[in-house]
Amino acid sequence: MNKLSYCYDQSAARLQIEGLPDFSQGHTKDVMGIISFWRLQFIGSPELEGKRDHLQAMMSIVLPYARHRLSGINRSFGHSSSPVSIAPNGNMHQLLLRSSQPGVEPLTLNLDDAELSDLVRCLDSLRLDPRVQIPWDIPLDRPLSRSDLVGRLPLAKRFTAPFAGGLIFIFSTFIALLFPIPNTIELPPSTSLQEGATKIENKRTN
Repeated sequence: MNKLSYCYDQSAARLQIEGLPDFSQGHTKDVMGIISFWRLQFIGSPELEGKRDHLQAMMSIVLPYARHRLSGINRSFGHSSSPVSIAPNGNMHQLLLRSSQPGVEPLTLNLDDAELSDLVRCLDSLRLDPRVQIPWDIPLDRPLSRSDLVGRLPLAKRFTAPFAGGLIFIFSTFIALLFPIPNTIELPPSTSLQEGATKIENKRTN
């Protein structure tokens, strides 16, 4: 059977996949529908390799993590039982791969921003490659929640605007109280009518 191999190269990362066409899906001999093996290499770091499950998990974890980092949100993705997890580690990004074989210690890589960027480009190139027809199960990009966006702001910045608005309101009220209220006294209409009647009565008397 025709074995296929495709590579995706960036400055610091190289992703290579191997597999076969899935003729049951109507693929041609140049289209990969079954991934049997993948290899990921970073300059000066241990080589990563595995089956499709780990590659699928890496896409589902790394791509959303990078998107949140671009929005200034530092949060980890993946849990203790996940094949792949990634979390902020100071100025680095700690990528952890757990083997499905018992007794094998997890492999940890600390990536800088450039290496993470190259990894994302490799994964995107694979995901968008028309030669690879794999139904990737990747979470849809959704707008970030308001709580996530607000939570990334420092506490001082979050309360600056409300605090300034309260001070302006108090200051304006204090200034308004300093100006005296005009004391204008108007005679009621009944008083004016009474004076007019008195004048008419005086004229008749004279």
